Formats: sequence, C-alpha cells, structure tokens
Amino acid sequence: MLSDHVTSILIFAGIDVLMALSFYLPAAAGQLSAGQGGFMALGAYTAAWLSVEQGVPFVIALAGGGLVAALAGLAVGFPALRLRGLYLILVTFAFGEMVRVMFLNAPVVGAAAGYGGIPASTTAAHVVVVLVLVVFALSRIGRARMGLAFTALRDDETAAEAMGVDSTHVKLAAFTTGGLIAGLAGGLYAHYTLYIDPEAFGVSRSLFAMLYAVFGGLDTLWGAVAGAAVLSTLPEVLRGLKDWREIVYGLLILGTMLVRPHGLLSRRR
Repeated sequence: MLSDHVTSILIFAGIDVLMALSFYLPAAAGQLSAGQGGFMALGAYTAAWLSVEQGVPFVIALAGGGLVAALAGLAVGFPALRLRGLYLILVTFAFGEMVRVMFLNAPVVGAAAGYGGIPASTTAAHVVVVLVLVVFALSRIGRARMGLAFTALRDDETAAEAMGVDSTHVKLAAFTTGGLIAGLAGGLYAHYTLYIDPEAFGVSRSLFAMLYAVFGGLDTLWGAVAGAAVLSTLPEVLRGLKDWREIVYGLLILGTMLVRPHGLLSRRR
C-alpha cells in the first residue's frame, strides 16, 4: 500500500499530465495556448458547484466541468482561427486572466475568499482512469486522419489547406478537446484539494502546462506525459536539498533543454 503522501504526489502528477496534454493537443495543430489555466478553472468551479450546490454524483459533476471547459475552448477557438504565434498566445493569455478575474468577483462561488466544502471524491483510481482514457483517445486521434491534419497544420498551414485540410474544423476541434481535458483536470483537482480559489488557476498554471509539454517534446504525445511526470515529481525528489531545491530544479531543466533542445522524447535531432 502506498502512503498518503506518495498517493498525493501521484494524484497531483496525474493532474499535471492532463494539463500538459491539454496544451499539447492545440500545439500539435500549431496553436499555442497560454490560457489552459482558465479552462482548468472553469472545470474546477463548475464541477465543485454541481457537487456542493446541486448534490450531483461526482462522475456527472466531473463531466459537467469538462463540458463547460470544452464549450469555452470552442468559443476561444473562433477568434484564434486567424492568429498564430505570439498573437495567439496573447489572446489565450487574456482569456485565462479574464476567467480568473471573473471568479475573483463571483460571490456565488466565494469570490476572492475561495470556494470550500467540496466533497472528497477524487482518488488515485479516478485520476488513472481519466488519464488512461485521455491518452488512449489522443493516441487513436494521432494515428487517424485528424492527427495527420494536426501535423500538417503545425508544419505548414498554407500547404495543408492547399492539400484539402479544413483548418477551421481542425483548429476548433483541437481547442475544444484541449479545453475538455483541462476541465477534467480541474474537476479532479477541486474534488481532491476540497477548496479552490482563483489564484490557483493563474498564469503560472498555464505556463507550467506549457513547460511540461515543451520539456517532454511537442512532436509526440508521450513527450507531454513524460515532461509532466518528471517535472511535477522532481521537487519531491529534490526535497532534501532544502533552500537549494529550486535552483537545482531550474538548472536541471536548463541543462536538459541544452542537451535535448526539442524535448526529452522528441524525434527531431
């Protein structure tokens, strides 16, 4: 049997992997999003509100949070259709901050004081099941026509459209699915921490999701999984270094990126 401490580390690592995957999917289609924390917040608050105020079962609350985040992903996807690179990052960053400020001023979910009383429903088994289902679905997508369309858009959007790829459909699908995954991660997070506040879903949450995926390698699904798994558990491995932990953590990331500039599991040289 694993101790409660180890179980907690694994649960948070699993949630971080889901967040990395939520960033990886739009990135696989050439769409870099800095607003994954906003999608996670929507999933977390929606699932928590459904559990606390409506008394719905955990699975339904989790699905509800994922659905709301997916719809938000679809809505964000429309203005992002014509944007790439830095401009897209700025738009999605603005979305994430807008969501954070919205919950910061929403009395129905505690506003700045946060939202508590959430039932303790998330277990390691729930995280594993959701993670396995998401990885399985994304691996199937990667081998299907949609996955090839993602790669084509990422490499050369003009050439992909000339070959018949419907860039509008593909980009919206990527943003919607990415929002869904982040929403599920938020629901699991809320039902494990039992208390959430807007600052937990700020810009750092989005940036870490981006860091995990880039560190592992953006050209492969397993890169996002490996990157999040390594970087989310590394602080615990370095706990014995105490005050030096964050410095060593940063140096290890820097050293790895110098040796493997395209990511740990990247196929590119």
